[in-house]
Amino acid sequence: MNNINQYGSSDEEDFNAAPSLTTSSTAMVINTAPDTGFDQLNPDRLYTAPTATELTVNVPFEDMNQPIVGPTNPFSERRLATQNLVTGHVEQQAISESDFRTQMRTFESYGYARDPSANNSNLIGQTGQGLNGTGYVGDLSAAAQMRGATIFDRAPKAFRHNKDQKKKRANKGDSGILEGEHAYKGPWAGYDDDGYDNRGPQREQQPEEETTTTTTTEEEAQNTISRFDEDEMAREEIHDDATQQDRNSQPTGNETTKFHGAQEYDYLGRTYMAVPQDLDVNLNGEPGSQPCFIPKKLIHTWDGHKKGTTGIRFFPKSGHLLLSGGMDNKVKLWDVYHDRSLLRSYMGHSKAVRDIAFDNDGRRFLSAGYDRCVKLWDTETGQCIRSFSTGKIPYCVTFNPAADKQNIFLAGYSDKKIIQFDCNSGKITQEYDQHLGAVNTITFVDDNRRFISTSDDKTMRAWEYDIPVVIKYIAEPDMHSMPSVTLHPNRKWIACQSLDNQIYVYGARDRFKVNRKKHFAGHLVAGYACKPGFSPDGKFLSSGDSNGNVWVWDWKTCKLLKKFKAHNKVVVNTEWHPHETSKMATCSWDGYIHYWD
Repeated sequence: MNNINQYGSSDEEDFNAAPSLTTSSTAMVINTAPDTGFDQLNPDRLYTAPTATELTVNVPFEDMNQPIVGPTNPFSERRLATQNLVTGHVEQQAISESDFRTQMRTFESYGYARDPSANNSNLIGQTGQGLNGTGYVGDLSAAAQMRGATIFDRAPKAFRHNKDQKKKRANKGDSGILEGEHAYKGPWAGYDDDGYDNRGPQREQQPEEETTTTTTTEEEAQNTISRFDEDEMAREEIHDDATQQDRNSQPTGNETTKFHGAQEYDYLGRTYMAVPQDLDVNLNGEPGSQPCFIPKKLIHTWDGHKKGTTGIRFFPKSGHLLLSGGMDNKVKLWDVYHDRSLLRSYMGHSKAVRDIAFDNDGRRFLSAGYDRCVKLWDTETGQCIRSFSTGKIPYCVTFNPAADKQNIFLAGYSDKKIIQFDCNSGKITQEYDQHLGAVNTITFVDDNRRFISTSDDKTMRAWEYDIPVVIKYIAEPDMHSMPSVTLHPNRKWIACQSLDNQIYVYGARDRFKVNRKKHFAGHLVAGYACKPGFSPDGKFLSSGDSNGNVWVWDWKTCKLLKKFKAHNKVVVNTEWHPHETSKMATCSWDGYIHYWD
């Protein structure tokens, strides 16, 4: 049997003659190769790369979807040539701010809004046509009843407020009567249905058909009289300064204290408040009377805070005690001499302690916490004398250093205000409201007649005490926030820790001008409130950094003298002892307080 090739001819015919397709009408044609699409080749066709994103000519859609080489793979997913996502092609759209606000407020008020995905010009509220069911989202029944009206459109009559539903102004009263039932209220008069009359809350109104015939019962009259008496008593208490506490003074009672020492009194009946006299250092002398030196080694570690330590303060003048505030919501008092033990814990804050401050003699101190409270403590007994709160977070607190104003303290809050409190009455005596950010520091300068404040708004402002007017406004384009400020011992300069990893020096007198000659840099403190510290003689400036190091510069030459590793975490405070020549205390977020010599 002769083999039949793909052209339908036998092998003998292949040798004798040229192949012919019409030789045998009954021949079977076998196509041994699939259609490769080469018959569709067109020399005039434009071919594009599948990765091309821009085309300079118009290419038909069929040509752009042609296979690269060979036949089309039936198992591959067909992707559009302009597909920019896995699921298809997304085009960028825009909506005006006014249209977005209109639809948002319409949805909040009526419960429906125009469908943002429907590109339909026949929308209700624009053309006034009936609801087609596809142009809105939300409560479609309300959209149909309101005919798609927005908050700026005139609602149908059926949905307009009735005149009877409109609140009616209360009677302004008689201008000739100052007190009583028909007293003149003028433009301050309320509404008839606001639930208040001249004296207090109104009685519940009875139905209209009964008000004309029913008289006031004896019980209702008694309730009205009792409410009137209560309001009169409240007015009397407000005017009674001796018994009335300000609303910002919070009651105490949840605060506790614990004494950790061996005995609270010595053989002479003295507490730890007494300055030690059995030392070779005169703790009653003048701070800075002898030259200071840079500390070289660690001599003691106080370990008492379970979490990080936020600040430390030496006892005023003598420095024989050390006060610390921690993130464990506690304030602790430590002994600096003798056995250097923990003396007392003050517990009352429900959140971390932000700042602490002694008064001039150290008998009392303030603690500000993230629980939005400022508490006044008795250092000796541990009793919480008073608690103050404005509902905002206090970031810094300080007493007025003047000897005759030890009952006044200032607190900077997260609501951009500086509040001045009176410790005796618990009232707010002044508000300084000019900052545009949270207040970070308050520093009294110029013989305590003025104070300087810094804020998150990257500005520095100088104030006259008790006068809420800024006398000096310092703001430069290259200024950063300064979360920590320290006054120089000579009270002529202030060192401001800036978040651009530098310490700037400003004058603390009349001009409050920056000193361009004094500039301290090299450490890394961006994002942390690392408080600078001055040696008692004013020759050295120290600061911690975010890596746990302590940096010491020379105040005169601004040269770095020493850098040493002090903690494992950020060092937030470096305090020099007021009488020791080379003693320094450092605290960190690792919870330890180190004492260096």
